[in-house]
Formats: sequence, structure tokens, C-alpha cells
Amino acid sequence: MSTATRWTVAVMVVVVALGVALWTQLGDSGSPIGSIGPGDPRDRRDADTTEALAGPRTRADLPPCPKAGSGPGPQRLRGITVECAGDGLNVDVAKAVAGRPTVLNLWAYWCAPCAEELPAMAEYQRRVGPDVTVLTVHQDENEAAALLRLAELGVRLPTLQDGRRLIAAALAVPNVMPATVVLRADGSVAEVLPRSFASADEIAAAVGPKVGPKTGEPG
Repeated sequence: MSTATRWTVAVMVVVVALGVALWTQLGDSGSPIGSIGPGDPRDRRDADTTEALAGPRTRADLPPCPKAGSGPGPQRLRGITVECAGDGLNVDVAKAVAGRPTVLNLWAYWCAPCAEELPAMAEYQRRVGPDVTVLTVHQDENEAAALLRLAELGVRLPTLQDGRRLIAAALAVPNVMPATVVLRADGSVAEVLPRSFASADEIAAAVGPKVGPKTGEPG
């Protein structure tokens, strides 16, 4: 074997050894390929620490997110856990909507039609009382901005922080905002409404007939 060949083999051995060492290190760190990294979607910004959110949460003064209802909840939402914007507690979404008619309102702090619609959603909730739960879903990682926008609007509705838009993906909601998903008490999806509403009357007309018994749609 020539000297050049020996050097080539030696270099290849070193490269392979470095590759194996790097692979092992990644495995030991608990960050396998495919895990969420710094450049991937996330539920909230690094800047939105518990301390940083304390002031906006106080200003927004949101009610707590729903506790676990009866039954496992919609199959499509099982396994999805996000943060309750009002208090920072984790929420199992499927369990939170189980056993109760629920209106999921998907929005973002920068969305102008969302800001116009949110007060109407709050008024609709006031009218229907405990018969229907209106749960808003903030779909941007800037949680502080969401809290401040709700405070500005005077809207006090339980809100899920879903910067990765996991709920919309699970329910096959079109990529528009605002959008509303109506869930029956049995967890079935009554309708997906990719549109905005101008008043509580419009919401009641669209949602009211759809929160009754299941009529065959999958959950």
C-alpha cells in the first residue's frame, strides 16, 4: 500500500469516527432528528417567560380554561396539550372540550378581522351562558401580544396558546383567520366555519342549530 493510500484510509477512518461520535452525542442529549429545534414552530416565544407574562396576564384577567369534562373528547384532538394563556397551566384539549358543546374561535393578535369578531364572541358567550363554551385559540407564538390585545378589547374568554397551530391542523381548518369550529357535546365536529362574524346575532344563527345531538359527522 502506497503512502498516499494509507493517508487516504486514515482520513476516512477519522471522518467516520467523528460522525459516530456526533450521532451518539445527539442521541444522548435527547434531541433526535425530527425534534423541534430553534428554527421550528413553537407555542410561544422565548421572551414570553412566566415573569414576562405576569403583567399582561393581570391586565387581560382571563377566566381559567375549562377543566376536563366527561369522556375522552374528540378523537382528532387527543394527545394535544397546549398552554392556557390566562394562567400558564397545561390543557389537554380533547378532555377540556369533552362533554360540552364548544365553540373554538381561532385567531391571532395581528389579525384585524379577528379583533372585530372577538367582542361579538364574548357577547355570544354572555348570552348563552354555561350551555355552550366559547374557547378562543391564539395561533401565533407571541403570547404577550395576544394577552394585551384581549385586554385592549375588553374580551375575557378562556384562551389556549397554540403557536404551532396544532388544533387547526388536527381539525383540518383552512389556513384563514378568524375561523370557528363548532363541537357537539359528544365531541363530533358539527361544522368548520372559515369566516368572520360581525355580531353575536350572526354567531347565534350559525352556531345555534349545530350544537345539538350528533347527526353522523365523525369526531
